[in-house]
Amino acid sequence: MNPADEVLDIVDESDQVVAQSPRGEAYARGLRHRCVFIEARDAAGRLFVHRRTATKLVFPALYDLFVGGVVGAGESYDEAALREAEEELGVSGLPRPTFLFKFLYDDGAGNSWWSAVYEVRCELPVRPQPEEVQWHGFLSGEEVERRLGEWEWVPDGRAAYERLRAFRSGR
Repeated sequence: MNPADEVLDIVDESDQVVAQSPRGEAYARGLRHRCVFIEARDAAGRLFVHRRTATKLVFPALYDLFVGGVVGAGESYDEAALREAEEELGVSGLPRPTFLFKFLYDDGAGNSWWSAVYEVRCELPVRPQPEEVQWHGFLSGEEVERRLGEWEWVPDGRAAYERLRAFRSGR
């Protein structure tokens, strides 16, 4: 199926379902929907970072600190988190990602989605989907911090990362 044809739940400012729409239409019309962000770390605690392919509907060719994606119509955040993590990492049998928090991402320019943030430990060899991931690597915290100022990052993932930092520091 073409990703633009995937049906999404459209939600209001309180994250209540108000309609359904194909993903392409939801993006084109700026309809609020649901997404999951999963921070994946390897056995050494390094963060999985990747560059999205140029064919992605949203934020093509930018770097991302999370795996994840949209929540399908009728799908729970938890179901989507496991599905998206396994799809993007190219693994099966991943432990269920742990829910951390949820926030409303809104860039003021028509991009708005409820965002559930998770974490998962991936000790399996990863084989990311070439249709989704152009480059990937597991980076140390120091390397991530250095790259934050050098690479162009997806804005929603960057917002989620900043919120995750604050969440972990108790702010």
